[in-house]
Parts: sequence; C-alpha cells; structure tokens
Amino acid sequence: MLKPKIHKKERKKERKRKIKGIRGLDSYSILDTLPEPNYDDLTAIAAEICDSNISLISLIDDKRQWFKSHHGLAVSETPKDYAFCAHAINDEENVFIIEDSRKDERFHDNPLVTDEPRVIFYAGVPLISENGLPLGTLCVIDDKPKLLKQSQLKSLRALGNQVMNILNLRKAQLTLEKAAVDLREKNKELEKQMILKWL
Repeated sequence: MLKPKIHKKERKKERKRKIKGIRGLDSYSILDTLPEPNYDDLTAIAAEICDSNISLISLIDDKRQWFKSHHGLAVSETPKDYAFCAHAINDEENVFIIEDSRKDERFHDNPLVTDEPRVIFYAGVPLISENGLPLGTLCVIDDKPKLLKQSQLKSLRALGNQVMNILNLRKAQLTLEKAAVDLREKNKELEKQMILKWL
C-alpha cells in the first residue's frame, strides 16, 4: 500500500502558514456536523447513476477522511493513510478511477480493500474550494471491478459541482451570520457611547 501524497498547494500553504487547518476546511465549519438531506440526496443519486453500492462525500483533514454523507456505508470516517480520496484530490482536473484495486500497487493490500467494505472499484471527483484547494471528493465505490460510461462520469462531475455549491452557500451563510453579529455588537457599542455623551 502506498500512502497518499500531500497536495502541492497544501505544502505551499503550510510553508507560508497562511491557512489555518487543512486546506481551509475550517472555514466551512462542516467537519463532524450532523447528516443533512441536501448532501444525502446527492450521494443517493450518485450511487444510482453509477450503479454502485456505496457513495460518499468525503472530506480530508490531516489525519482522517470524514464522511459528510455515507450512502451504503455505516462508518463515518477512516484513517487518511487508507483513503482513496486522499489520492484523488491530487488530480483536481480529472475523475480518479480505480477499476480493480487488487491489481493496483497503491491499494492491493489496503485494509479497505482486503477487509470490509472491500473497495475494489473507486471513482472520485475532487471537491475544490474557491481558492483552488482540495477539500475532499464525491465518490462511488463497489465491491467488484467495473467501468463507468462517459455519461455516468459526466453526471458524477455535475453532482460534485452541486456538492461544492452547497458547501459554498454554507460558507457564505456563516460569513453573513458573523457579519450580522459583528454589526449588532458595533451598534450596541455606539448606543453606549451616545448615552454616555448625553449624560
């Protein structure tokens, strides 16, 4: 088994120390949140379109891959060293496809291949933030080798775009909520100053 490489942009950002956390994931405040229908609907659709047992929205931090949505899989995270998704994020332009992991030196002895859930087939679309950093993937998984049609790959990409749209809407809403709180605090301070001025 080969461990995934650290993404080139992550290495650069770590050297400059301009982004707190891994790939700016903290700015989305999404890790370890409860399941949400918007994400679960997308993984269910991805599994159906690609005729796959499992579909995941996987987010990668420094030690693990955590699943915001896990259709067909009971666990909510696995170690980053085992994560197919941690390999997939290193090519943000393409769908990362493993037709048969048992024949791939990177994965043939991976515990996720040799034990449950027996990841034999994998296809993952990288989820890329607005600043170009990879957050994770939308992926489909099966316990047998397979190929996807071009139409299925196109649909998987489109669903990956929708995942990012939802994540970006979440981030924008958090930013607006913080701005509203800051504005209320400033208004309270101004009111106090006005009262003191007229006393």
